[in-house]
Amino acid sequence: MTPEEYCAKKAAAAGSSFTIAFKLLPPAKRSAMEVLYAYCREVDDIADDVSDPTVAGIKLSWWATELDRVRHGQPEHPVGKALQAIRLRFSLADEDLDAILQGVQQDLHPMHLEDWAALDAYCDRVAGAVGRLSARIFHPPSAQTLRYATELGTALQYTNILRDVGEDARRGRVYLPDALLQEVGIERREVLRLTPSGPLLKALATLADRAHQRYDRALGLLPADERWGQRAGLIMAAVYRDLLRAIEEANFDVLNQRISLGPLRKAWVAAAAALGQLPR
Repeated sequence: MTPEEYCAKKAAAAGSSFTIAFKLLPPAKRSAMEVLYAYCREVDDIADDVSDPTVAGIKLSWWATELDRVRHGQPEHPVGKALQAIRLRFSLADEDLDAILQGVQQDLHPMHLEDWAALDAYCDRVAGAVGRLSARIFHPPSAQTLRYATELGTALQYTNILRDVGEDARRGRVYLPDALLQEVGIERREVLRLTPSGPLLKALATLADRAHQRYDRALGLLPADERWGQRAGLIMAAVYRDLLRAIEEANFDVLNQRISLGPLRKAWVAAAAALGQLPR
């Protein structure tokens, strides 16, 4: 199995909403996105699946070393070898590859995100960096498009946080900023206990409103003449914004279920975005 085949298999097994957008890309770009996605999955799975934080930290340190080997042309892992092949071809920024790893490292221990700025800094590492790397693969981006990709990454991560409130709480994680919890009058432990309440519902609605603002800001930043080149990202935006609306339609019932879009609804939304309809 080649490194690229390994990455393609990893991406296909994940079954993410992201991969629906890969199908429209030319083979070389589709393969590059599978490599990027496989890298994200490799490191994210360590934080999610390795129960001992010390062991997880050792594994992530190995990946930090592997990224150095990628930069020096001596990777060992199939994903590292595939990354080496696309890094120069698509001008992938090393600081963004590093940022993804740094964001995952934050997940190893319970985080207290004090305010929105702290949440946004975390989101930029785990999602904004992915957005910028993806934009470079889709089409050579302008500085304005990289700002769009950053905003879109944050919007997507806000949506993920909303969807996974219950799942994250069972892992001991709360991504709602302390300032937001204080504003609505609840404590972090109430989220960890999966205690439904009006104040928690208000906090989730506030995060949803901010996510919509981020989607709007992102779309406003993307130059019209770069929309076609970045349409794979716009498909991701459309699918995830519709997921956000599905969460709202379910009245934020996310403590004990993982809300998702049905295949037909997802395909319809993706098709409309592929034809040029912006994800409003």
